[in-house]
Amino acid sequence: MTDICLMFEVHQPLRLNRNFHADLLGKPKVDKKDLLELYFDNSLNRHIFERAARKCYFPANNILLEQIDKFKYESRQFKVAFGISGVFLEQCEKWLPDLLESFKQLAETGRVEFLDEPYYHSLASLYGIDRSEFVEQVKMHRRLMRDLFHYEPTFFENTECLYNNMIAKTIEGLGYEGIVTEGVERVLGWRSPNYVYKAKNCNLKVLMRNYKLSDDIGFRFSSRWWDQWPLFADKYAAWLAHTPGQVIVIFMDYETFGEHHWPESGIHEFLRQLPSEVLKWRHLQWCTPTEVVRRHSPVDEIDVFEYNTISWADLERDVTAWIGNPMQNAAYEMLKNLEPLVKGLGDSDYIRIWRYLQMSDHLYYMSIKGAGPGDVHSYFNPYNSPIEAFVVFSRIISDFEARVLQELKKPELTAKWILRTLPKEKGFTFFYEFARPTQWTVRSLHEFCEALRRVDVKSIKFHLERNDFGRWLRHVIGDEKLAKQIEALSTRKLKDKEVRKAILEIVEARIKELEVASKTLESVSQ
Repeated sequence: MTDICLMFEVHQPLRLNRNFHADLLGKPKVDKKDLLELYFDNSLNRHIFERAARKCYFPANNILLEQIDKFKYESRQFKVAFGISGVFLEQCEKWLPDLLESFKQLAETGRVEFLDEPYYHSLASLYGIDRSEFVEQVKMHRRLMRDLFHYEPTFFENTECLYNNMIAKTIEGLGYEGIVTEGVERVLGWRSPNYVYKAKNCNLKVLMRNYKLSDDIGFRFSSRWWDQWPLFADKYAAWLAHTPGQVIVIFMDYETFGEHHWPESGIHEFLRQLPSEVLKWRHLQWCTPTEVVRRHSPVDEIDVFEYNTISWADLERDVTAWIGNPMQNAAYEMLKNLEPLVKGLGDSDYIRIWRYLQMSDHLYYMSIKGAGPGDVHSYFNPYNSPIEAFVVFSRIISDFEARVLQELKKPELTAKWILRTLPKEKGFTFFYEFARPTQWTVRSLHEFCEALRRVDVKSIKFHLERNDFGRWLRHVIGDEKLAKQIEALSTRKLKDKEVRKAILEIVEARIKELEVASKTLESVSQ
């Protein structure tokens, strides 16, 4: 038997407000509660969401419910899988509760598997060594699926099928049985995507999307230039029947069925006929992803280094759909650099806005690729050009950053902010001398203090003479007072045995001062 795994990605972004500046100037006073309306074009977002629901989501859901019911008493049943972003489900709750009920009806059939994914359809899985933001978004999505559908996902789909060894290791650590990604030739080599694989250095099962058979529906279905047009369900089922392997993963955007290919193209009738046409072949059966990885043992290992991260986007099938030109790179770095600021603020409203700004769609619109990929980017782009997409994003994220920094200057937050723990890439590494690092890398004032107690005094003197401590404390930790105190110490002539004691006294006193201030302000605010 060959398993046919039909999977759909369901996502609608929150597009940014291109009139942000004018709307901002029109308001005499802006509160943080106004920012969602200022930053995002909700009239456009609602219009597109309702149009897609009318043309795609409602009719396609009804067809799936009808076909699931048709085969529910057969030995070979019809089954599908959905990956639905948290942002999409928020829009359902806000604008179309009936659509959410339609997805709940699919869940109640027991023939639909729901996948977990990053809640905000973000690129957080690529954020350096520390993937804490990625893990937080995955856990948010897991809670959402439990709350809305009473469902505990066991299979994972990363944003746009992004995949590498480190992502796989993280997903295994979160308890998932498998992940789906793109069947890319540069990774598979001579091997076929139609088998179950395992991730490098872990036991996570990997399903590979058959992009040719998926794109025959997703991209080419209504293309009259295609030599296989028109595509009917019986012909497509025959292609599947003559394709060897354990499993054929057919994975596409759900908007394929009515939005990307309009109802007039016959796409809905194709979806309606496909289940029965496939089941006419006795060696084919519909399966969910988790059923597949439980049924089949891996035939080989998939090895994808971080520099070779794969996705299902564009001809390159890598990260260049979002991080491929200077505009995208700048926007991506702005997003990442905001993490310690926003989380240091600790305000759930600001964290939520920052996560909306992380949606991969914002960077996708900035692509300047040509030819086929360029046409696809242009089709989805709500702006007049990639440059306009970058300008709008830059204005909004700059305004947002300024507001976060302004909040952090408030007295009740300053002490807490200085005492925070930094991400790994912002830590301070102690060196003996140039190119000779010690084992000590610190990410907070408390860790800094502990390292000063134990590191070789030669390292302390090396950094004092170069003013490395002062620069890190001022520009990374954000403590101007402590930076000046240590800079003053570096000008004094101290013997080796006095250096450690002197700097420790300054740092310990400052930590105590900050802790007292933080506790005092917390008690006052309560």
